[in-house]
Amino acid sequence: MEAAYLGVESSALGRRWLGPDPARARKAEAIGQATHLPPAVCSVLARSGVEPEAATAFLSPALRDLLPDPRSLRDMELAAERFLAAVAAGQKIAVFADYDVDGGASAALLICWLRTMGRQATLYIPDRIDEGYGPNVPAMRELSATHDLIICVDCGTLSHDPIAAAVGADVIVLDHHLGGETLPPALAVVNPNRQDESGDLGHLCAAGVVFLMLVEANRQLRRQKRQGPDLMALLDLVALATVADVAPLIGVNRAFVRQGLKVMGARQRVGLRALADVARLETAPSSYHLGFVLGPRVNAGGRIGAADLGARLLACDDPREAEALAERLDQLNSERREIEAGVRAAALNQAEARGSDAALVWAAGEGWHPGVIGIAAARLKEAMNRPAIVIGLEGAQGKGSGRSVPGVDLGAAIHRLVQEGLLEKGGGHRMAAGLTVARDKLDAAMARLDALLAQQGAGQTGVRALHLDGVLMPAAATAELVTQLEAAGPFGASAPAPRFAFPDMRIQSIRRMGETHLRARFTDGQGAALDAIAFGAFDSALGPLIAGAQGQRLHLAGKLEINQWGGRSNVQLRLDDAARPTAG
Repeated sequence: MEAAYLGVESSALGRRWLGPDPARARKAEAIGQATHLPPAVCSVLARSGVEPEAATAFLSPALRDLLPDPRSLRDMELAAERFLAAVAAGQKIAVFADYDVDGGASAALLICWLRTMGRQATLYIPDRIDEGYGPNVPAMRELSATHDLIICVDCGTLSHDPIAAAVGADVIVLDHHLGGETLPPALAVVNPNRQDESGDLGHLCAAGVVFLMLVEANRQLRRQKRQGPDLMALLDLVALATVADVAPLIGVNRAFVRQGLKVMGARQRVGLRALADVARLETAPSSYHLGFVLGPRVNAGGRIGAADLGARLLACDDPREAEALAERLDQLNSERREIEAGVRAAALNQAEARGSDAALVWAAGEGWHPGVIGIAAARLKEAMNRPAIVIGLEGAQGKGSGRSVPGVDLGAAIHRLVQEGLLEKGGGHRMAAGLTVARDKLDAAMARLDALLAQQGAGQTGVRALHLDGVLMPAAATAELVTQLEAAGPFGASAPAPRFAFPDMRIQSIRRMGETHLRARFTDGQGAALDAIAFGAFDSALGPLIAGAQGQRLHLAGKLEINQWGGRSNVQLRLDDAARPTAG
């Protein structure tokens, strides 16, 4: 068994600290010799599997080098041809999108591209409560009566009956959710997670698939001696969707996010600019802001308000309308947080009462709002370190949402339960899924899901580990180092943000902020000091440990960031954990 890093077997949060293994340390040293980068950066590059000779290129990912050939995906050429034919003929186009960030961004990509070409599209996003996820028969029948082409984005791969109901219109599906054994009767189904695909591009979100379709469309236009819209200007939407949908930040996704953040930093998209302003985002956006500041606000409309608000904001070109939409989404996000807090607390209490020995942790409650159960499932997963399902019950049915842990394919297990008849509906991907279950089959379905996930190794993780990229001292925590670490990103799913240990630090000062947050300052005793902040610290044992340690020494662990406030900036540690040094 690997030795605990700095001897920390159980931290304030009950986690065992693990550092770089010898093989990674050797690779980090080789990268340092080749690049002369700081050891902390080399350790992060080594963790990402970067070879010494490829380190320089990795730090500057170029989209032209990483962008796959769109035609490597089945039906792509046909989809782009039909799309362009509709544009050329002035046919009526409808975009049917999911109600989350990925769906909204995917729809906005198409709407903005079409606007540049002098064309419009009808946006249709189903109501989460009244219609549920994906195409439904009444909506598709109505759209097909007045449109020539319907493009389903971030949905549609499993929608056989609704797509069959779209009589008189062609249907194109641009999706990334796990496909079944048969495809729906659409003209084209472009999906890297179709069962007859290689899976090499399975990490793309729907917006990534839509972007590739637009790349193919622009290529076909060039062959016709025509100019298509500027696709690079659309990468802010792809970046937002990639991070918010928790797509792995590997391969082309990494380039999407890096380039998209640069586009977003220019503040040219009026919808995102208005959203950043209402969220009081005063710094250049990072992947953190996409996932935890902007994404939740775009999602808020689909969760508890009008389903199309997020997509309308992202596609908006009127500053006044964008400001009004952003304000409304910000209000809805505040309401969502209140609703979520109640569901989360009830779900956690129920799950803890059920016990944590199983592979799956789940909870179900009467009338739990379907717009927040996914967030509650994510919190359960984080608390229990196991795949989690949260279900809202109403009448004879329950609608649930699930989140998984690395190495456990929740989407495939949900799909299996649908095939076995234990679920009425269900689908998703490895890390997230949704389901509909009959109330009288709830216990049987969850028991079967637990068994399937146990076969994948869920629930066998033991004490949760905190993985660290190395040791730092306060004097080394400079703004230049933070910039160099950011160049090794972006960070998110499958690419955790760098986290370092600061060993044997003396706590100089402590200040509580509000009910749950904490600020502190620590020193190495050699004259160098660093500020630290811990959000929600007093919701766990971390806050009391730090609060009672003034003048004492602690091992600290966290992520470096630049704090900008009042026109000034300084490096601070976002504190994730702490532990008392072992005696001797």
